[in-house]
Amino acid sequence: MPQIAGDLQVDVKTAALLSTAFTLPYALTQPVLGTIADFFGRTRLMNMSLLVVSIAALVCAFATSFSLVFGMRVAAGLVAGGVFPVAMALVGDLVPIQQRQVMIGRLLAVGLTGNVLGAAIAGVIADLFGWRGIFAVFGSFGLVITVAAFYVLRSFPVPKPRPKFNLPAVKESYRSIFADPRAKVCFSSVFFEGIFIHGIFPYVAILLLAGGEARASIAGLVIAAFGVGGVIYSLSVPALVARFAEPRLMLIGGALGAAALSLAAMHFPWYAQVAVFALFGFGFYLLHGCIQVHVTDLSPTARGAAASVHSSSFFIGQATGPVLYGFGYSHGVLELQMVVGAAVIVVIALVCARYLRHRGPSA
Repeated sequence: MPQIAGDLQVDVKTAALLSTAFTLPYALTQPVLGTIADFFGRTRLMNMSLLVVSIAALVCAFATSFSLVFGMRVAAGLVAGGVFPVAMALVGDLVPIQQRQVMIGRLLAVGLTGNVLGAAIAGVIADLFGWRGIFAVFGSFGLVITVAAFYVLRSFPVPKPRPKFNLPAVKESYRSIFADPRAKVCFSSVFFEGIFIHGIFPYVAILLLAGGEARASIAGLVIAAFGVGGVIYSLSVPALVARFAEPRLMLIGGALGAAALSLAAMHFPWYAQVAVFALFGFGFYLLHGCIQVHVTDLSPTARGAAASVHSSSFFIGQATGPVLYGFGYSHGVLELQMVVGAAVIVVIALVCARYLRHRGPSA
């Protein structure tokens, strides 16, 4: 952000709006993209979305005005939700329910590895080539993957029959999703996960500063540990699924996540916080992964829409969390809010373990 601000002659606070320019459209367009995936094809949407994101990144690499970079980030955010959430719906199409949690864990492993390595790689590129280099490398690599995906994904089986697009059919798709009582539990749960779990990330540096650690690089390391915990979950999920029933997994994940959030409020030294956030990530993804399996099972004919509403709920919660925690910080009760958030995580786990049950013969 400081590099962009200096190069495009805006202040850092304005440059930071590029994050919102991407994430807010990402959250708001999810239901639309999910509908498009259901009616016009998941793999087709994934290819087009990645193409637009890649081209937008390349435009950013050569942009000479902040407004153009801002516009390209909005454009990327509008379509980026056509990649990962749709991939999750595709897993629902291709993988039987008994094996789906393991496959979703593998999908999460890929995404989480990108999250963990992305910031570090971007930092190296920025030091060598500046902020434009980040967009140039990402855009170029994205184009390569777009071409590869075009040839690989077209061989994937297409669910038949695919419904014809019309407004009554769209309404029926969403009606079929919310006709399942699990939908309200799934979507409300991930909304509160976004608020109380991911909402704390902007305040990690502040928590560390209260413990005497002022280095921004350490704050980045602590946040990256959350992703490492998720990777550990994704690698261990086959053994966990084989040993524990799903409700037990939800309760364990909620308990670990709640314990970690409470410990994070106690201002331990940074090296201890690394371990705490790794536990935090493991607990979150253990609970979240179980919820995702049910999301893919809400409606076989509208999996794209279900996955997109799920993602939209989570990202809206993630956008709300910093505002809520910011209120607590400004009033000197941030740590108390974190403990309250831990209690909410426990409630989420209890509700999910009680009400999320697989239906039909596949159960």
